[in-house]
Amino acid sequence: MTRVAICAPATPITRDVADAVGALVTAHFPEIRLVFHEQCFASDGHFAGPDAARLTALLECANDSSFDAVWFARGGYGSNRIARAAIERMNDAARRKGYLGFSDCGFILGGLYRERIGRPAHGPMPVNVLSEEGPAAVLRSLSWLAGSEDWLEPGLDGRPTVAFNLMTLSALTGTSLMPDLTGHVVIVEEVAEHLYAIDRLFFHVVAHLRGVAGLRLGTVTAVPENDRPFGSEAEDIARYWCDRAGIPYLGRARVGHDPSNTIVPFGLAAGGARA
Repeated sequence: MTRVAICAPATPITRDVADAVGALVTAHFPEIRLVFHEQCFASDGHFAGPDAARLTALLECANDSSFDAVWFARGGYGSNRIARAAIERMNDAARRKGYLGFSDCGFILGGLYRERIGRPAHGPMPVNVLSEEGPAAVLRSLSWLAGSEDWLEPGLDGRPTVAFNLMTLSALTGTSLMPDLTGHVVIVEEVAEHLYAIDRLFFHVVAHLRGVAGLRLGTVTAVPENDRPFGSEAEDIARYWCDRAGIPYLGRARVGHDPSNTIVPFGLAAGGARA
């Protein structure tokens, strides 16, 4: 039996999300037991409870030796506010777990990877289950949590790789959560940002990626319409800034805020959450 704890370091989910994910587990992965921390359903303004409550829930899930993995319920915004404090208080049990999520939860994944705690991976979260094609994405994450490699990003090529939301990676740079990405392939994706904002983010990010093996672009979705055309599409922007920074542009990836989102274990991790 694989036991997976679910907490919400940023924003809350509703109980229908938990019910829908639980139904998928019952139908497809009876060997997994999910435990939704009650904090997942808390609300404090924007957040899934105040900082102290979110921090406590994350530590309870990470430091409990009876759990094999921690799955983040949802992104949004807020995990950066508790990530460093959580990492400093994680115990030996936390170091043996898998951690799965993406988007804003990249703050925690990046910090874990920096400190070599557990097996962080970028992949779909429980909240994704409510979209039209979301159950398929959630099943990919459940497969990884059960120990499978079947739904890893198909472009992984044997080099250490990480995946981040572009806005999150931009905010990570220069902080105590930013890992050393020398020699890594860096995958970035974005959602709901104007193309000019994506251009601005790349301007900042590439200055902090010296020494990486290359950059790949995931999906860029829900781009708002500007008052005038920007003149370049997302891939053009990625190529432009990679060229200016001397970073090899390595093409596209099935990573991002859409149902095709696949699993990217950070580094050279093989296997699933219990590897």
